Amino acid sequence: MSSPTPLAPTPVIGVLAGDRRHIPESHLDLVECPPVAALTTVMPDGSPQTSVVWCDFADGLVRVNTMRGFQKERNMRRNPRVTLLCYDPKDDSRYLEVRGSVQEMTEVGAMAHLDTLTSKYAGRPMRYFGECVPAALAETEVPVLCRIRPTHVVALDVHAGAGTGR
Repeated sequence: MSSPTPLAPTPVIGVLAGDRRHIPESHLDLVECPPVAALTTVMPDGSPQTSVVWCDFADGLVRVNTMRGFQKERNMRRNPRVTLLCYDPKDDSRYLEVRGSVQEMTEVGAMAHLDTLTSKYAGRPMRYFGECVPAALAETEVPVLCRIRPTHVVALDVHAGAGTGR
């Protein structure tokens, strides 16, 4: 009977050190209109609810947009604790997890923010209602701008070297 082949060492994933309430500069690209972002909110029964979202980052806050009455909007009003996971599918060695608390939900400025996000993600000036989704939806959907303050940030980078700050 031959001896088992030794397993290759498990690569150490670099969890970047630093203040766990701030997004490191090396990962700001992952919160400023990332290719993939998923927001998890808490349902009334305590179970998680996750939605793909567009987001950006300004003044130390993550900003997402939703519509009045959507499940995630109702969840955030009831329980402001959320988690945002952002990554680039072209480089799965880096990701950013932002746990936080919704500080504000407002309809003021929400449409302008949604149009800004639409333009950023489209790569050209573009309006959300009429160019991204049918214009008729503007009659029934009301955008809500949500500002999230990070309370715990995990910035992962396989290429960062030895893991720290776990």
